[in-house]
Amino acid sequence: MSTAAMAAQPATNLQLLQMITGKWLSAAISAAADLGIADLLDPDPQSAADLAARTGTHAPSLYRLLRALTVPGIFAELPGQRFELTPIGRHLRSNDPESLRNVARLHNSSWQSASWIELRHALVTGETGFKRAVGGQGFEYLAKRPEEAAVFDGAMTDYSRMLAPAIVAAYDFGRFRRIVDVAGGHGYQLAAILRAYPGPKGTVYDLPHVVEGTRQAFQHAGLNGRCDAVAGDFFQSVPEGADAYLMKSIIHDWDDERAAVILNNCRRAISPRGRVLLCECVVPPPGEPSFAKLLDLEMMVVPGGRERTAEEYRDLFAATGFRLVGIHPTASPMSIVEGAPVIS
Repeated sequence: MSTAAMAAQPATNLQLLQMITGKWLSAAISAAADLGIADLLDPDPQSAADLAARTGTHAPSLYRLLRALTVPGIFAELPGQRFELTPIGRHLRSNDPESLRNVARLHNSSWQSASWIELRHALVTGETGFKRAVGGQGFEYLAKRPEEAAVFDGAMTDYSRMLAPAIVAAYDFGRFRRIVDVAGGHGYQLAAILRAYPGPKGTVYDLPHVVEGTRQAFQHAGLNGRCDAVAGDFFQSVPEGADAYLMKSIIHDWDDERAAVILNNCRRAISPRGRVLLCECVVPPPGEPSFAKLLDLEMMVVPGGRERTAEEYRDLFAATGFRLVGIHPTASPMSIVEGAPVIS
């Protein structure tokens, strides 16, 4: 590295300090998302005082929040304590085509924050931070709390909206007759596939409190004739007879034992020439930086799952009657892990 390049880099202790205090920024973004500030700033700039009146907040304190969020470029400050959206900040709007508002709200929700406070407990005991902080299991918790479940479901749709084009482009889904999206939420990923490939029909299979919203989403997308939503529990069974079982960010939520239950149910249901397609972040070899290695901590702290290496997926498939056909990278952090049933 040249002398000039070294001079442009913050000192290593300052780099570490920025990492340590990153939670300040995350919490500030979440607060702005909760208040709907980006929606209120679209399309015209507003003063902090006007925004405070519209959000029921303390004007001087809200000004300080908005000013802080000009540092990473989420808002821009104009004369007179007025603020406007930046290209980055536009993604906090509810109606933005690439909205991440619900993602921001989810990752600083009370139960998420409480779970991460218990990271040390997870490291010492192997239990989730969620179990220590909140009790029970995360999906059971959400099933009893509709408002928090709505934020979670919205965040999963935000993620799907961001990742769906890369997944659709990385694999030929047109080869299938019927695709079952297991735990497919509100069906954004499946809808993207069906729009790109006119041949297949599809089913989203998810919990009862989820699929009502899925049916509404399909109706809005004009896909009612090609897909449906079925309620059920993937630990008990999955719909039979499809030739593709798609799971996006599902297997990583579970340890090997429970992941095997889901895959065994898919193995019993799948057609002989079918495929199971896991859209997951695959952990690369040691020394290679990867989002998957950070996401793995979220899985450890909250649901109790894990991100896996290619070899670990190979072993998981082998234990559940599948063979690893291939791992298809996408133009995103995710890959498509493809398995085929072993025919004896």
